[in-house]
Amino acid sequence: MVREPNRYDAVIVGGGHNGLVAAGYLARAGRRVLVLERRPIVGGACVTEEIHPGYRVTTTSYVCTLLRPEIIRDLELARHGFEMAPCPTSFVPFADGRHLLLGLSAREDAEQIGRYSRKDVEAYPRFYATMARLAEVLRPSLETPPPDPGALGFQGFLELLKLGRRFRALSRGEQALLLKVLTMSSVELLDEWFESPQLKASFAASGTIGVWGSPRTPGTAFLMLHYFMGGVTDTPGLWGFVRGGMGGLAEALASAARAHGAEIRVAAPVERILVRDGAAAGVVLEGGEEIPARAVLSNADPKRTFLGLVDRGQLPAEFVRGIENLRCRGNSGKVNLALSELPDFSALPGDGVHLRSAIQVCGDHPDYLEAAFDDCKAGRPSTRPYLDIVIPSTVDDSLCPRGHHVMSISIKFIPYTLAAGDWRARREELGDLAVATLAEYAPNLRRAVVQRHVLTPLDFEEVYGLTGGNICHGEMALDQLFAARPLLGWARYRTPIDGLYLCGSGAHPGGGVMGAAGRNAARVALADR
Repeated sequence: MVREPNRYDAVIVGGGHNGLVAAGYLARAGRRVLVLERRPIVGGACVTEEIHPGYRVTTTSYVCTLLRPEIIRDLELARHGFEMAPCPTSFVPFADGRHLLLGLSAREDAEQIGRYSRKDVEAYPRFYATMARLAEVLRPSLETPPPDPGALGFQGFLELLKLGRRFRALSRGEQALLLKVLTMSSVELLDEWFESPQLKASFAASGTIGVWGSPRTPGTAFLMLHYFMGGVTDTPGLWGFVRGGMGGLAEALASAARAHGAEIRVAAPVERILVRDGAAAGVVLEGGEEIPARAVLSNADPKRTFLGLVDRGQLPAEFVRGIENLRCRGNSGKVNLALSELPDFSALPGDGVHLRSAIQVCGDHPDYLEAAFDDCKAGRPSTRPYLDIVIPSTVDDSLCPRGHHVMSISIKFIPYTLAAGDWRARREELGDLAVATLAEYAPNLRRAVVQRHVLTPLDFEEVYGLTGGNICHGEMALDQLFAARPLLGWARYRTPIDGLYLCGSGAHPGGGVMGAAGRNAARVALADR
């Protein structure tokens, strides 16, 4: 390949994990690559930051489950410091003093579930095995661009044929269930399997991550399945803690990309993407510096990319309308705590494996979550929010002083747009709400808080570049997934501008710290160039 002086083969807009994955693959293929990150650190929403002297926490994302194993292998991330410890259990305390702790063993799972329903003891392993089987069938779809129904061609026909073969490999009952999962709500699905409201509540909330809806919203059953498609140590749905926080993954990806020759610049915000004669020609930074490139890959979300970084006049009007209509409503905030001691849960006092778990405050019935969404719809932070909690310092002593801890609380059903006031004035209310809610279950929490760090949906947008505060670069609703992500006809990472590619979570297969969009987009760009 003949290269022009000072011209990159590819410039990547945004140093989030997908952008870094794309950079690693492009550089590994011998391309001259530059990553431009507007913040002073790489990682996007996959970063570890200090919230108090000596206390470091993953400020936005918090666990690793969906990261594709081929990325770990291809980019040799272990050589670049990537380590992950499994988070094998889930702990749910209830207001009546009881609890549910799953994941220790089949025998102990049965004992735990049996406190609430003998019928569910038998149903639980069947449900888990069935979801794992469906996830296994769908998992290969994460690794390739989805077919374009309007322009299949021979290759598209082969891709659809492969999907059909995997579907036919399922039993008739599994086929019927998969079709139902695509459209059902998570509560409807769980009602078919379980009778215990406590067990149903513990599962239901995962179907609302990244979508504007409650567990009774159609399509949320598929989101439950989406998160089953990941898993560390080959265990479907199993979470993992990255050593050094999730920023440890970003640093490993950056190191791997640099090892293959990629350049990475931080504090380098892109003002616009250059387009000449219908093709991407590079970028212009804030301040005016122009950087020419043969291709541009945007890790920014679709709205920021096409409505902010590109002149709309360079795009088809129908495409612009579609991007304008993308739904990006966020429904969560984040409260990070520096603690002088571990929380002491009334339902299960003292230290133990339950504190090294995924911890959920989700009520003892799906109605708890439904009421939380009712508040959110009305523009109010839920008075009884869903809390998704991890304490990574229980397995990683690099994050804070010995004997102290850091806690990550993802607080759900929090509206981006408030009915009264604004988030700049009400930010600390969100921190108060998270601490007060959790203190009902762990009364020592208030005295244990050394410092807290609060992120509202508006902070997700302004600090981390997530339009609407949506952590998945756009809602994970069925009409915005697979061949329709971000738009029908434009789900194969290419865009109406030749040489401009979308490589972030706004592209297939969507949200979560997965890296698949970055890998797939890089492979498409390499094939084109």
